[in-house]
Amino acid sequence: METRVAVAAIIVSNPDSVATLNALLHEYGQYIIGRMGIPYRQKGISIISIALDAPQDVISALTGKIGRLPGVNAKTTYSNF
Repeated sequence: METRVAVAAIIVSNPDSVATLNALLHEYGQYIIGRMGIPYRQKGISIISIALDAPQDVISALTGKIGRLPGVNAKTTYSNF
C-alpha cells in the first residue's frame, strides 16, 4: 500500500485529553517517524508535532480522532510524494 509523509500539528488546551491523546499516538505508533512536544506554560497549552509515514486513510483516521478530543485542535500537511 502506498504511503505518504505528513506532519500533524496539535494544540492541546485541555489537560484532561492528554491521556487519551497519548493512547491514540501509541496505537498508531508504527506510523510515527518522530514526535516533538513543547509545553507553553504562559498560555497553558501544549504544542505537539508528529511526523508520519502512513497510508492516506490511516493519517486521516488518526488526525480525525485527535481533532474530536475536547480541547485539542489538529491540522495536517502532506508531502507531494
